[in-house]
Amino acid sequence: MKKIVYSAMAGLMVVSFANATDFKGSGASFPYSVYQKWIKAYNKATGAKIDYISEGSGAGIKHIEARQSDFGGSDKPLTPRTLQKHKLCQFPSVVGAIVMAYNIPDVKNLKLSKAAIAEIALGHIKYWDNKLIKIANPSIKLPHKKLTFVHRSDASGTTFNFTYYLSKSNLEWRKSFGAKKSVTWPGDHHIGGKGNPGVGALIKQTPYSIGYMDYADAKTNSISMATVENREGYYIKPTLKAFQSSAAIANLNPRIDFYSVIADPMGKSSYPMVAATFILLPKEKIAMDKKVTAFFDWAYKNGADIASSLGYVPLPNALTNKIRVYWKEKGIK
Repeated sequence: MKKIVYSAMAGLMVVSFANATDFKGSGASFPYSVYQKWIKAYNKATGAKIDYISEGSGAGIKHIEARQSDFGGSDKPLTPRTLQKHKLCQFPSVVGAIVMAYNIPDVKNLKLSKAAIAEIALGHIKYWDNKLIKIANPSIKLPHKKLTFVHRSDASGTTFNFTYYLSKSNLEWRKSFGAKKSVTWPGDHHIGGKGNPGVGALIKQTPYSIGYMDYADAKTNSISMATVENREGYYIKPTLKAFQSSAAIANLNPRIDFYSVIADPMGKSSYPMVAATFILLPKEKIAMDKKVTAFFDWAYKNGADIASSLGYVPLPNALTNKIRVYWKEKGIK
């Protein structure tokens, strides 16, 4: 199948209130929905004007390393060594979830095992009535239609976390591909979309398609989401409660700049594809960094309900207190 790349209109991907801004950031599309709401609320509360361009974690990392933005957004955490090399600080902003969104006419409540998800990504499953999918869905009449797998076409933290999950649950994937921001996807049944909104748009317009994307975009666009098998063999629906169960297990340690990948956690009720998203700041720009941390401090204190309403998990107070101590130690609060 010929690969297609969907590019969202740039104007739809920028939060902006005026030509003059107090500071600007760029990067991950995964948290875009919550950043958009937080920025609007912060503007109303303080008058501050912020731009955030959603263009993928790869671009966000690249731009902050080159000092082309005031802060970067990435769903892939950078190691302490990489942060030291590029003179960056790093802290988490919120936790979200990746879902298997699908478009199968007249099919609801689809269940997918760990094995089925991996086989779809590997290009081994060609049709929807494959026995590996049918086993988990005995009451659903699955069509003999070709399956189209939709993935990110840009360097993406969502892709990193999804492939990290695949690496933990499937030996073939781990040996052949591993966890990466960009993947040369196997098989001939896949198409690529730019950003999470691009993936969602392709799924909506492509019957018999399935792809990975963030929960918030899938929910906002009324795209069907599969119930998926977790690490302990239980099938878990993508719900805020299940995301919270997963996030509660996360170990985000300030001593290593909060470096942690939290996908595929233990727990009977844990949703398997969860991810923290991170903010990157240049160490030398103290005055600007303080503006950025003031915004996120406000979001931690005032934005929890906004995050929850969109399907994100607000960071617990114990963690945000650790982040504030981290800021003070770095001189950016």
